[in-house]
Order: sequence, then C-alpha cells, then structure tokens
Amino acid sequence: MLFLGLLLLLPLMAGACLLWGQWKLRSLHLPPLAPGFLHLLRPNLPVYLLGLTQKFGPIYRLRLGLQYVVVLNSKRTIEEAMVRKWVDFAGRPQMLSYKLASQGYPDLSLGDYSLLWKAHKKLTRSALLLGIRNSMETVVEKLTQEFFERLRTQASAPVAIQKEFSFLTCSIICYLTFGDKIKEDNLIHAFYDWVQEVMKIWDHWSIQILDIIPFLRFFPNPGLWKLQQTIEKRDYFVEKQLRWHKESLVAGQWRDMMDYMLQEMALPRVEEGSGQLLEGHVHMAAVDLLIGGTETTATTLSWAVAFLLHHPEIQQRLQEELDLQLGSSASGSWVSYKDRERLPLLNATIAEVLRLRPVVPLALPHRTTQLSSIFGYDIPEGTVVIPNLQGAHLDDTVWEQPHEFWPDRFLKPGKSPRVLAFGCGARVCLGEPLARLELFVVLARLLQAFTLLPPAEGALPSLQPQPYFTTNLKVQPFQVRLQPRGVG
Repeated sequence: MLFLGLLLLLPLMAGACLLWGQWKLRSLHLPPLAPGFLHLLRPNLPVYLLGLTQKFGPIYRLRLGLQYVVVLNSKRTIEEAMVRKWVDFAGRPQMLSYKLASQGYPDLSLGDYSLLWKAHKKLTRSALLLGIRNSMETVVEKLTQEFFERLRTQASAPVAIQKEFSFLTCSIICYLTFGDKIKEDNLIHAFYDWVQEVMKIWDHWSIQILDIIPFLRFFPNPGLWKLQQTIEKRDYFVEKQLRWHKESLVAGQWRDMMDYMLQEMALPRVEEGSGQLLEGHVHMAAVDLLIGGTETTATTLSWAVAFLLHHPEIQQRLQEELDLQLGSSASGSWVSYKDRERLPLLNATIAEVLRLRPVVPLALPHRTTQLSSIFGYDIPEGTVVIPNLQGAHLDDTVWEQPHEFWPDRFLKPGKSPRVLAFGCGARVCLGEPLARLELFVVLARLLQAFTLLPPAEGALPSLQPQPYFTTNLKVQPFQVRLQPRGVG
C-alpha cells in the first residue's frame, strides 16, 4: 500500500512543481517551448535538436522531468551565453548523478561555479600548461612510438582500432598525471579498465533516469550499486597514488601533474574569499583528467580513421603532404608540434573531424547563476542550459555544405568559423592543448607508417554515431587493416 501511495503522490507533486514554476515566470519573455516530454529519448539527439530550430528558432525550451531546459543550437547563441555572458552561464546543475559521481569530493567538471571552483580550475590548468610543459610532447611521442611498434605486429590484419586508441590515450594521461611509477606498478591496465567501466555505467539508463526522477534513488537499482562500487574502486586507486606522491615529494620539484598540484594547492590564493584548496581537489582533478583524457581523444581518433576509410583521396593527399615534409616513415623524420603549420591539410582534417563529430556534442549542461538574457529572451536564474555544439557545427547559415566531410573548407582564403568542439568560455575543456597534441602526433605517425584499408572489400564503417545518446558521440564498432607503407 505504501508503494502504491508513493506512485500516486509522485505525479501530483510533479504537477504542483510545474504549476508553481510557471507562475513564478509569468512576467518573463521566455524562449518558445517545444511541446512533449520525450525529446531526450530521440535517436541522434543533437541532430534532432537542431531540426527543432526550423520551427522554434535557434533557442528554445524543452521539458525535462520536473524542470525546463534551454537548448542553444547556433554558434551565435552559444558564444553569446558562454563567452560574452560567461559569468551568468558558468554554473553547473547539481543533478543527482553528479553528486553520486563526486561522492562529496569537490569535482571540477561537475562542480558548480564559485571562487573556489575557479581556483581549482586554475590549479589543474597550471598543472597541464606549466607542470608538464616540458615533458608533454616527449611523453606523447614516446608512448605513440611504442603504440606503433605494437600495431606493426598486427600489420595487414583487421584491428579494432578504437580499443587500441583508448588504451594509448589512457596510458598518456596516466603517465602525465602519476609519472613513471604507474608503469612500474603495472597499474595502467587497472586504470584503463576502471575508465571503461565507469563510462559504461554512467551512460546507462538506470543512472541517467535519476536526474529526471530523483525519487527513484530510493528504489532498488543495480546500476546505482555498480556505480557506487566503481567509485569506491576509483578512490582507492587515486588515494594510493596520492599517498605515494606525498611520501616521496621533493619541495620545489615535480615529476608529474600530481606532484605539481600537491605543492601548488598549499600556496595562498590571490583572490580573497576563494577559500583553501585541499587534497580532495587534487584527487578529483586527477579523476577528471583520467576520464576526460581517455575516451574523448580516442573517440576523435576513431572518427578520423572512419572518415579517411570513406575518403581514400583525402588519405592519399595527407600522405603526400607528410612525405613531402618529412619523408617516409623509414627516414625517422618528425615535425615538432610547434611547427605544425608545415602540415596544413592534416590540421584541416583534424578540424573537420572535430566539426562533424564533436565528442561531447551537447557539452555538459550549464546553469545560470543569475537572471540573464540571450537575444531578447529572458533566462531565469537556475535554468539548465544545453549548448548543442554539433548543431552549431551543422548550421548551414555558417558552414557551406555542413554535412559533408570537406577538410578543404579550412584551407580556403580568409578566416574560417571557429569550431566549438572543446566548448568555450569559463567551462572550456581544460584538456584541449593535450588533446590537440595527441590528435596531431598520432594521426601524423599513423598515416606516415600505414595506409588505412577496410578489412574487406566494401566493408566500410558506418559514419552514423551509435543511435541513442550518451555523453560521448561514439562511433559504431569497426575494424581497419593497417598496410605498412613502402620504404623510400
């Protein structure tokens, strides 16, 4: 009887909340409302949301559970909110899944905006740009070289390239975050397995539905139990690394990002009222770097291979550019990332893959920190805002032939529109410099050493993402043959 009563009470509570919310907003000029409750269950969600602009314009509202969300579908609306009015839109909604994932730790990616969050972001960004500035490219090069030595043993045989890329990017971010000891302790596979596990559980409907109907957390949920177990495993791994780093720390020196952050967190904050950074901030910075630095870059590399299998003429031109600038793979010649302008077509190809398949196509949702407005529409304080990055990249008022894979658009005279694949404003992806370095190095090495071929005649990968939406825009599983290129 109690269970039945709760089920009857739930819709009454939902209706009351909706009516109260509408009454409070009665005097505001809000974006148009797209009717319906099931929009977010649509396949190919970013493209579907872009399609709604034909009727409602580039900014509109959707109902998500007991609240409304605002969707931004154009470059202009996204940059207006996230860049020009970034203070108003820098918040993060405190959804139940976010609280479960952070387990009380101060999270960077999922944390709400505050002066302490700003200091946390600065600490992590400094670790990437200053703490490992001199070792980042060296580590990427070294691990990429080892990666290709493994691939050569599988030459001409079908390879599940996504898994290979994923392990490579996980190895790189583990080395940069935790140092060489991660290999000595043979922990890279453990971290890799954990990242795969947490991403799978996080995207499962049993977790995502809790953000729409939080009350369901009080009911039995095997997915929730698995998430909690995975987070406990995560914290055990990271705490072990923290203990070792503290015990072996040498003042004024740092071997990796964790060393750097542990020393920097103790310094007084310049901004008054920001509060003190604690060890928990370093803990969650490491977690965010591991998750953000593994699947996103690996997925972009996989999309690049898929597009080049469909466009062998682009692949041939890329190899001609590499041969002209570097010689064959046997020559051992390499171009530094700072000299990447020597490979304009490679840069254009990376930009085009990021445009068509931004890995986090709807970013992570933002929240307004105060009443604001976008192009004449009022956006109330506390509103959840979703920037449709992929929709902005497919806007035919900005991009010529937006659905076509055409890297040459970035080689035309004049300044090309900005690709928003890493977001923009206060919440821009902190790992963008590392991701761009990895994309450049891995693709250049790959195309210098191998010709990419389908596993069988006509067996091309699908260029449509996995149909139902997850945080990352995942490529459907495929294989590729890596044919070694001739010497000389």
